[in-house]
Amino acid sequence: MPIPRSVNAVILALCIAATLSACALFEGEQDPTKGWSASKLYAEAKDALDGGDYERAIDLFETLEARYPFGRYARQAQLDIAYAYYKFDEPDSAIAAADRFIKLHPKSPHVDYAYYLKGLANFNRGKSIFSYVIPRDLESRDPVPLKRSFEDFKVIVTRYPDSPYTEDARKRMVFLRNKLAAHELAVADFYMRRGAYVAAANRAQYILEHYQRATAIPQALEILIKAYRRLHLNDLALQTYEVMRLNYPERARKLARKLKIES
Repeated sequence: MPIPRSVNAVILALCIAATLSACALFEGEQDPTKGWSASKLYAEAKDALDGGDYERAIDLFETLEARYPFGRYARQAQLDIAYAYYKFDEPDSAIAAADRFIKLHPKSPHVDYAYYLKGLANFNRGKSIFSYVIPRDLESRDPVPLKRSFEDFKVIVTRYPDSPYTEDARKRMVFLRNKLAAHELAVADFYMRRGAYVAAANRAQYILEHYQRATAIPQALEILIKAYRRLHLNDLALQTYEVMRLNYPERARKLARKLKIES
């Protein structure tokens, strides 16, 4: 049965009214930043960033880059948004933004800062691994973020020795080297106590090769000597003991008395 024309007219009128209401609603919710210049957007975003309103800062920096993708304000926004993400506790986004800046502006005088932000983001994301004190937990968690953080800071130290971030990067590298070596040492000790001597020796050797000057070095040498003796690799045990005796004589003497080593 066909619908009467009068009903069609009513439906059409309702549709038009609904459309007009929707338009009015959108007009009422108009973007308050409409018409802002690049400098205005950047200034507002920077104020939000400095004031700790990181979410608003991110929104404004993104708006700035979308509307004005070229020029110094967009370039600065690409760097500042990495810091905003870092402070907003979104390390993946912070690292992605920093990587993007490095790729787009490899010759920028602020590339060192981009690497520094990457290092900080990985540094803070990886620290949680050391809240675990049970060796099994340590063994099951590969501290990849801290290794990446170490590499990020290493870029600053090696490529940008005069950077204002170099000294802090160097100090963080020392901290990270000791923590990463301690992680490997805990795993090596875990293997030793369970009789997995080959695995323990491999972990101890890894410390010696990758974390030179770390505070865990003498303990790593001890574990390596003990693991070699358990594996009946006495020549290797004696060679490792000689290295320990030359570098840590007092500790070597104590170990020799304990294990009855004759050098």
